[in-house]
Amino acid sequence: MRKTIISWALLFACNLMWSLQFTCIKLTQDQVGPYFTVWAPMLLATIFLTPFALKDFSKSGKSLKDILIFAQLAFLGAFPAQVLMTWGTQYSLASNASIISLCLPVITAIFAFLLLKETMNKIRWISFVLAIVGVILCSSSDFKNLNFGSKYSLGNILIFFSVAANAYFNTGCKKISERYTPMEMLFFIYIFMVILLTPLVIYYEHDVFARIPSFTKQTWMGMSLLTVFHNFLSMILFFKALKALDAMQVALSNYLISFFGLMIAALWLGERVTGSAIAGGSLVLVSTVIVTLVDYRINQVKTVSNPHSLP
Repeated sequence: MRKTIISWALLFACNLMWSLQFTCIKLTQDQVGPYFTVWAPMLLATIFLTPFALKDFSKSGKSLKDILIFAQLAFLGAFPAQVLMTWGTQYSLASNASIISLCLPVITAIFAFLLLKETMNKIRWISFVLAIVGVILCSSSDFKNLNFGSKYSLGNILIFFSVAANAYFNTGCKKISERYTPMEMLFFIYIFMVILLTPLVIYYEHDVFARIPSFTKQTWMGMSLLTVFHNFLSMILFFKALKALDAMQVALSNYLISFFGLMIAALWLGERVTGSAIAGGSLVLVSTVIVTLVDYRINQVKTVSNPHSLP
C-alpha cells in the first residue's frame, strides 16, 4: 500500500509539472519555433541524464540491440506527441488543446487493452466518470471560448494525433518498464528524439540560433521550465510511478492537469477561481483517491484469493 501511495504522489507531482506545458509554449512562441521548443529542452535534459543513464546501463549488462525498442517508442510515441502538441497549440487555442487532451485516458485504455490486456473495472469507470465531470466544471470557461472552426482545424487535428501518440507512448513504456530503469528509459528515448529533431531544427529553424542572445526573460523562463520540469524531473518521476501502477490508472491521473492548471492560473496569472471550478477540482481529487485506494484494495483481494493472478 505504501508503494502505491508513493507512486500516486509522484503522479501528482508529474501532473503539476505537466500543467505548465501550454503556458510555457505560449511564453516561447514569439521567438522560438515548434521544433526548437521541443529540441533544445530535450537536448539539455539528455545531457543532464547522461552520467546516470550510462551508469545504469553498464551495470545491467545489456547490449546495444536492447535499446532499439526506444527508437520505436520515440518515432511513434514521444516524437509526434511532443512536436504535434507544440505545433498544434500554436495553430489553435490553448482552450482547444485542453479539451482535446481529455481524450488521453480513453485512447490509453484502448492501447492498454490491446498491448497489456488491462481491463476497466467498475471502480475505474466510476473514477473516470467523476473525473470527466470534474474537468468539465473546471473547464467551463474554456468551453465558452472553444472554437473548432476551420481557422483552427489543422491545429486541432495535430493536437488529437499528439494525444494518441502520447497514449501509445505511455502504454509502450509500461510494457518495458520492468526491464529498464527510469534513467535508462528517458535517456535512450531522448537520444532518438534528438536524432529525429536535429535535422528539422537545422533545416526549418536554423535562424533561431542567431536570435538566442536576444531572447527575452519570458522566452528564457518558458525554455527553462520546459527543460527542468517538463522534460527532466517530471519524466523521471513518471517512469518511477509507471513501474507500480497500471497504464489506465496513470492515464486517469492526467485529469489532474486541468485542476493544477486552474490553480496555476489563479496564483500566477491572478485569474478568478469560480465555484464550479472549485467543485470540479474537488471531484477530480475524489476520483483520484477512489482509483488509488479502492482499486488497490480490490486488487489485493484478488491476489489473496488467487495468488497466481496478477494485480
